Amino acid sequence: MANIAVAIRSPDTLCRVIDDAISIFPVRGLPEIEPGSDLASMILEASEHSGRRVADGDVVIVTSKIVSKSEGATIELDDVEPSEFSVSWGLQWEKDPRLVEIVLRESRRVVRQIGPVLITETHHGFVCANSGVDQSSSGAHGRIVVLPKDPDASARHIRSSFATHGVDVAVVISDTFGRPWREGQTDVCVGLAGINPIRSYIGEVDPHGHEFKVQEICVVDEIAAAAELVKGNTSRIPVAVLSGLQFEASDSATMAPVLRDSSRDLFR
Repeated sequence: MANIAVAIRSPDTLCRVIDDAISIFPVRGLPEIEPGSDLASMILEASEHSGRRVADGDVVIVTSKIVSKSEGATIELDDVEPSEFSVSWGLQWEKDPRLVEIVLRESRRVVRQIGPVLITETHHGFVCANSGVDQSSSGAHGRIVVLPKDPDASARHIRSSFATHGVDVAVVISDTFGRPWREGQTDVCVGLAGINPIRSYIGEVDPHGHEFKVQEICVVDEIAAAAELVKGNTSRIPVAVLSGLQFEASDSATMAPVLRDSSRDLFR
């Protein structure tokens, strides 16, 4: 996909951009990721070859799948012994019982079970289809990719690795999720490092004097969604870099503020 530039105008300091524009460019040329791969080094090398080197202040958006591959978070279907429930569910809905078993193992609980669809809450606290388990672009037939065990820790590791090369960036790990109320999917953030995920307007006043009571923007989800425009699902471009955005940096930031408590979630 072609590079894009997104024009943005905003009065707040979190989302003000240099020269009123931000740019998002894809990192092409990354090889197949193997366990133990140094993603930061590979991203830096690939970006240099593309002529758009990652620089201080950028946000590097990394698809969760290559993070999982680098950490060995994959499962071979031949190694899975499905439970009685998984066999029954698989037969009923024409799904591989071994895949169903992996979905259940990766979940904290099943939130909804309607027809062939399993909406689960993962051990991380994400509510999504099939616990984020994925077969596509797994690297081998019969291999399944699961979400990283601790995506925030993964993001911190990648950010730290960039720092060893003298580059200070924020890192957003993204995955594709569906959403209540709307068709289609979009990329969202599942792990982060170096960036505050939420921009709160609560207590501020709009130009007409109205005080914001509940308005909070999930900046990292917006970044993840924008990055997908240059990554795509079939392009074999799992990394994008966003430049020009002045974000609220934080060495201690985590995904915790993004995850809504079940007591406030109308869909659980």
